[in-house]
Amino acid sequence: MNILCVLSSNDDESITALGLQTVADAARERGASVHILDLRQTPLPLLNPSSEIEPEHLPHVRSLVLAADAFVLATPDYHGSMSGTLKNFLDYFWMEFAGKVFGYVCSSFDKGLTAMDHVRTCVRQCYGWSLPYGVTMSDDDVAHGSIANSRLEERLRMLARDMVVYGSLIAEQRSRDLQSTEDATFMAKYRQ
Repeated sequence: MNILCVLSSNDDESITALGLQTVADAARERGASVHILDLRQTPLPLLNPSSEIEPEHLPHVRSLVLAADAFVLATPDYHGSMSGTLKNFLDYFWMEFAGKVFGYVCSSFDKGLTAMDHVRTCVRQCYGWSLPYGVTMSDDDVAHGSIANSRLEERLRMLARDMVVYGSLIAEQRSRDLQSTEDATFMAKYRQ
């Protein structure tokens, strides 16, 4: 099981990063191979479908996306939606997401529900599978650079567990569907 955790916060003191790191660590404890893609360190320029110039980091990011069986997307809540950085990432790789599982971490001064709903909508349009819940956090959950809310930490660990368990099940079926000759599956159009 290969999980790509995508951090889309541009804040140097990101609490979103703390939540994502907790999920990544817990998924590793459950045997998953986990990579963290920090879009601050590996930026992608605004997608320009007409450009013939390949962005500097695109080959590396593409290899991580293609290798991933599942994704955890972490975003701050910006005015009720996801960060522009995350939306740009989704725009680059929409086709590669088909049939893969997604989980969500959102930092928000409020509940982050509309931000996660917007991300889920984008993932659904890319034919990805979303876990039925996401985990939100706020500044109140963090103290001295670490998570101070035990209930939040428990939910982040639950998210990691469910990503590994359900991600593995869906990844296995996705692989069978891609190798099958059956046409009655949406993965049929993604066969090489």
